[in-house]
Amino acid sequence: MSNERKRFSKLVNNPVMEDYSLRYAPSSFRKWSPWMVLLSGIGGIAAMASYATGGTIAVEFGFQNAFWAVIVSSLLIFLTGLPIAYQVAKNNIDMDLLTRAAGFGYFGSTLTSLIYASFTFIYFALEGAIMAQCINDYFHIPFAVSYLISGIVIIPLVLYGMTALSKFQAWSQPVWLGLVIVAIVGVFIHDPHAIHSWTQFTGKAGTSAFSMPLFASACGILLSLLAQIGEQADYLRFMPDMKPNQRFSWWFALIMSGPGWVIIGAFQTLLGTFLASYVALHFGFQDATVPIAMFDYAFQTTLHNPELVLTIASILVLLSQLKINVTNAYSGSLSWSNLFSRILHSHPGRVVWLLFQVAVGILIMEMGIFDSLTAILGFYSNVAVAWIGAVVSDIVINKGILKVSPPQIEFKRAHLYNFNPVGFGSMVIASVVSIVVYFGAFGENLKSYSSFLSLAIALVLPPIIAILTKGKYYIARTSGEELKEIMQSSPTKDEVSCIVCGHSYELHDIAYCPFHQGAICSLCCSLDSSCHDACKESTNVDVQDDLLRETV
Repeated sequence: MSNERKRFSKLVNNPVMEDYSLRYAPSSFRKWSPWMVLLSGIGGIAAMASYATGGTIAVEFGFQNAFWAVIVSSLLIFLTGLPIAYQVAKNNIDMDLLTRAAGFGYFGSTLTSLIYASFTFIYFALEGAIMAQCINDYFHIPFAVSYLISGIVIIPLVLYGMTALSKFQAWSQPVWLGLVIVAIVGVFIHDPHAIHSWTQFTGKAGTSAFSMPLFASACGILLSLLAQIGEQADYLRFMPDMKPNQRFSWWFALIMSGPGWVIIGAFQTLLGTFLASYVALHFGFQDATVPIAMFDYAFQTTLHNPELVLTIASILVLLSQLKINVTNAYSGSLSWSNLFSRILHSHPGRVVWLLFQVAVGILIMEMGIFDSLTAILGFYSNVAVAWIGAVVSDIVINKGILKVSPPQIEFKRAHLYNFNPVGFGSMVIASVVSIVVYFGAFGENLKSYSSFLSLAIALVLPPIIAILTKGKYYIARTSGEELKEIMQSSPTKDEVSCIVCGHSYELHDIAYCPFHQGAICSLCCSLDSSCHDACKESTNVDVQDDLLRETV
C-alpha cells in the first residue's frame, strides 16, 4: 500500500467538464428540475436520421411493411426502455454502471461499453454525414471537408457536459419544432393527394401488400434503436431526488425523456416514410432518403423562392444535427471513458475521449457510412437487442419477479464479480445465434427474424441461468460494517473522504478497501491496478443495504 495521494488531471477534477462520467451523480450536482432534464433528454430526438431511416425502409419495403415495423418496433423499444429509465433515474447512474449491476459483472459490462460506444459513433457518423450533405448542398464545400466541419463543430458544445447541453437543447427546441411543422403542414395543404399516395407507396419492393419477411427486415433495422435508451440514460442520471410535490413532473419527465423518446422518434420516422414517398413519386428514388432533399422539396410547396427554400431547409437540418450529435458525442465520451478505465486502469478525463469519439466519427464518415445504412443497422441490431434484452430481463424478471437477483443496484468494482454469467452469458449466446441466423446459415426466410430471435433469447436465458447459478455471481462482497464505523466518525455524516484521492463522496460512491485500509471512491477503486482484487471476500450483504436505507 502507498500513502501517496492519487492526483487526477485538471480535466478529471473539473466536475462541469467531467460530469461524473465514471461514477454516481451526487445530489449536490443534480440541481436541474425534472422539466430541464426532460428538455435536455428529448433535444437529441431532433435527429434527421429518423427521417433517413424512415425513408430507407419505405423505399426498400413499401409503406405497409414500413408502417407496421415502426409501430411494433416502437412498442418494443418503449417497453424495454421503461425499467431501464426508472433504475437509472432512481439510482443516478449511467447505462454502463447499471449494466454491471444487472447480471454482467464488472468486466462483463466492458463488452457492452464497446457495443454502446459503437452505437454512439455509428449514429454520430450517420448524423454527421447528413449534416455534411447539407453543408455541401448549401455552401458547396467538398464532402471531405464537410465531414471534418460537421465533426469539429460539435466539440465546443459538448466540452462542458450537461451544464452547457441543457441550455443549448432548451433554446433550440422551439425553433426546430416550428420549422418542422411549417414543412409538413405545407405538403398536406398544397398536395391533398399526398396522404393517399403515401399509403399506397410500394417502394422498390413493388407491392402494397403486407409481407412478414419484409416487415421483419424493416423491424431489424429499427430495433437497433433499442440502444438509444443508453443516451437517454446519460441525461436521466441527473434527475433530482423525487419530492412529494414533484411526483407528477418527476414521472412525466422520466417517461418522456426515457422510453418516451420513441413516441416522438416514431412520429418522425413515419414522417420520413411520408416525405420519401412524396419525393420518390415526384422526383425519383435517388433523393428520397436524403433529409436535406426531403425538406427542400417540402418547403417548396409553401415557399416559391428556391434560395429561401434551401436556406430554411439547411437551417432546419443543421440545427437538428447539432441537437442530436451533441448527444451522440457526449454519450460516446462517457462510454469510452468507462471502457478504457477498466482496460487501462487510467482516466485522462472525459474530454480526451470526446476528442477520440469525434475523430472516430469523422473517419467513419469519410468511409461513406450513409450508403451502407441498411446493412450496418441490420447487423448491429442483433447485438444491441441482445444487450438491452438481457438487462431488462434481469431488472424485471430476476430482480422484480423471481427475486434471484439482489434488489440493490451495485456498480462498484469492490463489490462485484468480474463476470456474471447471467447477463453476460445470455447476451453472448443471443448475439452469436442471431448473427449466425442473420448471415443466412438457417435459410433466407429465417434471416429476416434474427433481431426478434436475439430479443427472445436475451429475455429467456437470464432467469434460467440465474436459477441454475442460484444468483451466486451478483455480489462478491460488501463493506457495510467498515463503512458504518467510518460514517460514525465522519464530520458531515453524509460524505466520506477517499483514502486514495482525498476527495469527499456520498456513501453510494464509496466502498471499504482492505488493501488501502480505508474508504475508497468508485473511481479510484476502478483505476487501481496494484490491489489485484484482494478485497473480494464473503461478507454480510444485508448490512450495507440497511446502511444505505438509513442514509437515503
